[in-house]
Amino acid sequence: MWLRRELSRLTFAPLIKNSQSDGPLNFSSDFFAVFSIAPVWDVDLNDLGVRYRKLQQEFHPDRYATKSDIERRVAVQASSFINQAFDTLKSPLKRAQYLLTLKDTAVDQETHITSDAVFLMQQIELRETLSDISNKENPLQSIAALRIGVESSYSELQSEFQRQYESELFDDAFNAMVKMQFFAKLLVEIEQLEAELEDA
Repeated sequence: MWLRRELSRLTFAPLIKNSQSDGPLNFSSDFFAVFSIAPVWDVDLNDLGVRYRKLQQEFHPDRYATKSDIERRVAVQASSFINQAFDTLKSPLKRAQYLLTLKDTAVDQETHITSDAVFLMQQIELRETLSDISNKENPLQSIAALRIGVESSYSELQSEFQRQYESELFDDAFNAMVKMQFFAKLLVEIEQLEAELEDA
């Protein structure tokens, strides 16, 4: 089974450093390999969740409470690494960024800005709509409609990223990922305002 194949690899052997047996651990850099799935965009999230839960059960620190210090430390670090891998692959934006890093494409969401003037104008208009939601007669209905539109555009960008990435047009895939960042951030802001309106 895939789990058993991965366990031997995930029982991280300490690196030899200054002859210390408890030196830094050598974790795999490939999050896809952690779950024995192909490094592709189209990830079955249900299957990923099953694999994640099985690995977390295997490496839960509580299971190593009576083990040696090294084994307990391995379990804690392995559990943290598995969490990081899962959090990255389940998120469309983080998965896109990670796939690009596997192709040696630098991704820094804080510094890269799209030069697409039409797209930037669209973002300005969407944010103006969001800022005006509270003044609407039915703000919850208005924000629900805005969310649907934003989620649709975000989904379209994900499909664009997949097409460009699978065609090995990594510069174009990168540009799609940059645009995805705008919509991912906007969706977070919509969720925050939605929660505020529901609590009001």
